[in-house]
Amino acid sequence: MNKASLAVAILLSAVTYLVYTGVFDILEAMIAVTAGTLVAYVFKLELVSDAGKLTPRRMLLGLYYLFKYFTVIEAKAHWGVVKVILSPSPLPTPAIVRVPFRVSSDYGVTFVANSITNTPGTIVVDLDQERKVYYVHWLTPTDVSDEGAYREVSAEFEKYLKEVFG
Repeated sequence: MNKASLAVAILLSAVTYLVYTGVFDILEAMIAVTAGTLVAYVFKLELVSDAGKLTPRRMLLGLYYLFKYFTVIEAKAHWGVVKVILSPSPLPTPAIVRVPFRVSSDYGVTFVANSITNTPGTIVVDLDQERKVYYVHWLTPTDVSDEGAYREVSAEFEKYLKEVFG
């Protein structure tokens, strides 16, 4: 792992730490960089398998995705769950649906699955790599067909993550 790969791994780990803690002061930033450095060194062989793929375009697209995910996508999903909770009508009937995936790398598959699970109202409960599908518990299913579930649950995630992770 070269120095650029290590720096990117440290930066991504630190930013992830800061986003999940929600605290952005100098002490927390120092803890984030320290934790990011430890994570990068412990997992350096697994974090960046091909340093040639670390292009500025991919990194900027990844940062754009993270920003959009944690602001727009999460806000919409939270609002949807709030509406379900506060609605006087009967609760929806949740379903477990098959959601095909089109990303090819392990990082892409994992990142999409985490994005689905971290989004309120959906949880990946299983993964079938042979069939290339996630099994997702969906609180408010609108289209339970494979392609309909793909469009509703993961298409937006994959649009960006296919380019970031391949």
